Parts: sequence; C-alpha cells; structure tokens
Amino acid sequence: MPKRALLTLLLLLATSAQAAGEFYCCHDPVSGRRVCGDTLPEQCRGRAYRVLDSGGNIIKEVGPPLTPEQKAEQIVENRRKKQLEDASREQRRRDQALLDTYTTPEDIDLAQQKAEADVNFAILSTIARIDAARTKRKKFADEAEFYKKKALPAELDKELRAIDHEIRLQQELLDIKKKDFESIKAKYDADRKRYFELTRRPPAAPYSGAAPAIR
Repeated sequence: MPKRALLTLLLLLATSAQAAGEFYCCHDPVSGRRVCGDTLPEQCRGRAYRVLDSGGNIIKEVGPPLTPEQKAEQIVENRRKKQLEDASREQRRRDQALLDTYTTPEDIDLAQQKAEADVNFAILSTIARIDAARTKRKKFADEAEFYKKKALPAELDKELRAIDHEIRLQQELLDIKKKDFESIKAKYDADRKRYFELTRRPPAAPYSGAAPAIR
C-alpha cells in the first residue's frame, strides 16, 4: 500500500475511534428515560445534554437553549462585564501614567505649586484689568454727572456700556480662575492619595497648597 494511502487510512481510523469513544446523553421528558447515542439523539435537540467518554465520565455539559428573556439578560450582563473591563483597563492606564509622571511624593507637591502659581498669576492679571477698567469707568461716570437732567452724549453712553461689558467679562473670568484653583487642589489631592495606594510611599510632610491670590 502506498505510504500516503496508509497515512490517510490511519487518520480515518483514529477519527472513527475517537468519535466512537464519545456518547451524547440527555433526559427524554416523554419516556422519562435517559437517551444516549454516538451522535446527538433527536430527543436531545433543543435540550440540555452531556458528552461522555467510553468510561461514562462526563467530558462536557451543554445547557438548554436560552429563552428570549435569558438572551436579553445575557446581553445586559455581557455589556456590564465589558464596561467593567474597559473601566479596569482605563484605571490601569491612568495608574501607569501617574507612576510615570511622579518619581517621589515630593514631585506631586512641586507640580501642584507650579500649577497654582500659574493660576495665581492669571488671577492677579485679571484683578489688575478689573481695577483698571473700574478706574476708567469712574472717569466716564464723573463726566456723566454733568448730564443728569439731559440725555448722555452718544459717545459717552457707548463708552460706559463698553466698559461695563468689559468689567463683567473680566469678573466672569476671575470666577472661572477661582474654580480652576479649587480644581487643581482636588486633582493633586487625588493624585497624592492614589500614588500612596500604589506605592505605599506617603509624603514626608502634608502639603496644604497655596492660597489663591483673590480678595
């Protein structure tokens, strides 16, 4: 017999022997008896069944087909698991970024000090612009005193409206910068806490942060 034909025959025999060593069994609700076969019996289709080896040992258990309600629940559960996996993956990414950013707890303090200094500079600049605008407005307001009993000149009225708008915008910007300062403190407090959880290396002394340059 040619070598190729012999190998083919041996493979077929091995496959047949393996198939013959497995049995499919389930409970037939009609007869109340267990039904088995070397292929899946008709009575087992659409039902839970077991795959047994030639010694009667369970190789695998296959559950019954899911009901529409169970399928819907499974979809929800799979979606929940994926969300948890995504959140866990994102947390690992953030943790690694945190460890890559800070070598020691003191690095967190230095970063916070720099961030707060930048915001303080912006706050002081905004306050200076508000003070300058108010000084300019007082000049226009003093001039407007001469027109109490008659209409303001169009140009003066325009200047007053423009300066009031500028003061309002700068005040809104100042409020935003105040909130930025609070956000910075919250961010670095959270970074400090998580860094300790990851490394068990607390800072040498607690950092309270600087006070914002506001009045």
